[in-house]
Amino acid sequence: MSPRTQGPARIAVLGAGSWGTTFAKIAADAGAAAGTPVAVWARRPEVARDINGNHRNSDYLGDIALPENLTASTDAAEVLAGADLVVLAVPAQTLRQRLREFRGLIPAQAVLLSLAKGLEVGTDARMSQVIRQELDWPEEQVAVLSGPNLALEIARGEPTASVVACTSLETAGWIAAACTPPYFRPYTNTDVVGTEIGGIVKNVIALAVGICEGKQMGDNTKASVMTRGLAETTRLAVALGGRAETLSGLSGMGDLIATCSSSLSRNHTAGRLLAQGLTLDQVTETMRQTAEAIKSAPAVLDRAVQLGVSMPITENVVAVLQGVISVDELGPRLLARELKSEGVHAQ
Repeated sequence: MSPRTQGPARIAVLGAGSWGTTFAKIAADAGAAAGTPVAVWARRPEVARDINGNHRNSDYLGDIALPENLTASTDAAEVLAGADLVVLAVPAQTLRQRLREFRGLIPAQAVLLSLAKGLEVGTDARMSQVIRQELDWPEEQVAVLSGPNLALEIARGEPTASVVACTSLETAGWIAAACTPPYFRPYTNTDVVGTEIGGIVKNVIALAVGICEGKQMGDNTKASVMTRGLAETTRLAVALGGRAETLSGLSGMGDLIATCSSSLSRNHTAGRLLAQGLTLDQVTETMRQTAEAIKSAPAVLDRAVQLGVSMPITENVVAVLQGVISVDELGPRLLARELKSEGVHAQ
């Protein structure tokens, strides 16, 4: 890829849910002075009409106003035409299917940025791997973004930070420069594996914390689960080739704290609903958005077993999801391991 000396001429965002629309707002606000057009692909025509006609995405972001340079369409070819930054904001388990649909429409020189946080069921692939497998895209043109990024807070303009990871630090910096309005600060690194794993496993830990909260367990319990959850997340990331220090940053600890602590977190909410006695089907019906951990948790555990990585919290969350144990049994099992010295790398 040739050096990029200026920002994107056009940005396309595939996915008009809460996070996709919020990131489109980030990019549009960042590019407002330059008049950078940001186009969103929406699956539902009514969402596209709302964005274009009312400058709102009422279904996901309520009455938050969207910038004038942000438009939407259900026509993927229209959205992708001329885009040099393509942002993938569809659920993890549908990403491969969408890439197959859009393969011939994505400009060859475009940089692809994944916002999805999940492992693909059946392959255990990270989203950056799915992108490269389906599109045969150059590694230096594929990036991921992760961090403590609760969409509604960011859409309201509340300050936050995040991480853009790409094997090319130049590409990561180019993306970061394109999405830096006053309220959103992206840092960069080259640890794609560690950044993705942090964003994936924190959802599983948030399910566990949500269940604990739904069962009226206290802050000691939740803090213990979060801390040991970070330890097992780090073990998996390192086993896959990631760097331990990445998990101490925004895409590890930062994202974990936000996701495990906020009622805006979909996975935390799903855990609370499970603790209240709802079935998985009822949780899915009650929530309007995808709780990625429900699908990804078994894939995370499968990958850990393959690598010989101990992930006891993940193991017990999967046992709940698969009906092996009840939510009432989860709490006592979360920290029920043999006594040992504290350490991230201890198995």
